[in-house]
Amino acid sequence: MSQAIAHVVGARPNFMKAAPVVRALGDLAATQILIHTGQHYDAGMSDVFFRELGLPEPDINLGVGSGSHASQTAVLLVGLEKAFAEASPAVVVVYGDVNSTIAAALVAAKVGIPIAHVEAGLRSFDMTMPEEVNRKVTDALSDLCFATSPDAIAHLAREGVATERIHFVGNPMIDTLLANLDRFDAARARSALSLPERFAVATLHRPGNVDAPRDARRLVYALGELAALLPTVLPLHPRGRASLEVAGLTASERLRVIEPLGYVDFLSLVRGAALVLTDSGGIQEETTILGIPCLTVRPNTERPITISHGTNRLVTPDEVGGAAASILAGGIDWPPERPPLWDGRAGPRIARILDQFVRERTDDQARELRGGD
Repeated sequence: MSQAIAHVVGARPNFMKAAPVVRALGDLAATQILIHTGQHYDAGMSDVFFRELGLPEPDINLGVGSGSHASQTAVLLVGLEKAFAEASPAVVVVYGDVNSTIAAALVAAKVGIPIAHVEAGLRSFDMTMPEEVNRKVTDALSDLCFATSPDAIAHLAREGVATERIHFVGNPMIDTLLANLDRFDAARARSALSLPERFAVATLHRPGNVDAPRDARRLVYALGELAALLPTVLPLHPRGRASLEVAGLTASERLRVIEPLGYVDFLSLVRGAALVLTDSGGIQEETTILGIPCLTVRPNTERPITISHGTNRLVTPDEVGGAAASILAGGIDWPPERPPLWDGRAGPRIARILDQFVRERTDDQARELRGGD
């Protein structure tokens, strides 16, 4: 019987969350299998993160690539079913809220493999977001729900998740950030792009911002307002590039549009920024710890702790210029404390629980084979 712990990763945010868990399980000498679905498949969105974060080469790479939610998820279901049949893991660990996450949870549930969800319980309460659907379904199927914040625990409890399935462990993405803090060289990043002392960074890719022409035009206008205040660097995710360009996005001396960056290069850029404009969940968390003012262009966030304990603020595209001007004029109040358990030890906490879960399950199976003695 297998004692292997299978990690399923597919997109940039998954890699930063998985790295400290994989490392900590390695310290416990646990047997592990790393499955990369290839949801992010090019060097700028995938390979560089494996190298920089010290993740091992994937044992299985499905190479699913991009596509609509339905087509991508369908390919993932078929590929993961085969992968799980071959590997026969004791538990499947999934991360975050991407399509790879929900696909792995669905397949594992149907073939009877326990599921552990890292970053369970986050809720935006906006069912128009595909990520919200992925989060809720994955949590409903998971045997172990690893929560990053107290509000996540409350959401899970309200949805009827049994207390024994919920574990408050902290945030493994922050483990990765703190472990690499000395590598984030703001001066080097600024010099590489010939940036002045004060500049902004923007990252925008969510469907609610970039897919509809009207929304994309509003976002392009907001970027123009921000760039008028201070030079802005926009590492542009492949998703949404075409629609933003159709909406009028053009590079200029004040608005630098560049290819996506690796983990260290991007966080080095963020660490030196006077302001970050984003619609990414993970960047809300990273700026909270780095103490960088963050404007999140969304009507909601599944990470409200980045507002109550961090440097984050929700804005509409129309509010970006005014909010940015206010921050640049007066800064922000540094939060009095970090979010609880965002201390760089989430990976070991998760690893200990997973290791114990697998050992107990293996012992139970052994007893069953011996006839229950």
